[in-house]
Amino acid sequence: MDEASPTVSGTSHLTLHYRVSLREPASEVISTFGSRPATIQMGGGQLAPALEAVLIGMREGESRRFELTDSPAYGERQSELVQSLSRGFFDRQVDTEADGQFAAGDVVALTGQGGERVAGVVKSIDAERVVVDLNHPLAGQDLIFEVELLAVL
Repeated sequence: MDEASPTVSGTSHLTLHYRVSLREPASEVISTFGSRPATIQMGGGQLAPALEAVLIGMREGESRRFELTDSPAYGERQSELVQSLSRGFFDRQVDTEADGQFAAGDVVALTGQGGERVAGVVKSIDAERVVVDLNHPLAGQDLIFEVELLAVL
């Protein structure tokens, strides 16, 4: 890495290894270290905006570790995104490939108000009601983001 090395901008294409870990309790969420590196386009939605923001200005060949603790990278948890739905409504909204067999912890795709697909996690389910959490699973979490920037295009 030298002063002439390309730097990351908001429109760069990157090849990198990265690891996202929870700070507390310390646990790895995802890592490309030890496997194929990731190729992303900045602003393309492959990484959360807060993760992309810390990459701006990094130089090709640089490795860094970021602690994202002041403001969660995936936003604050929002209680209004935990929805209690009637079982009939839920069954009409989800993909039918699962044959209606859902359990707590399952990730489901629902149809949002604008027709878009929205992912949620089933928190509880019975014959009458389904409680679904539409928050991102990492919302409200302090994260550690480690990066080895292999190429900036």
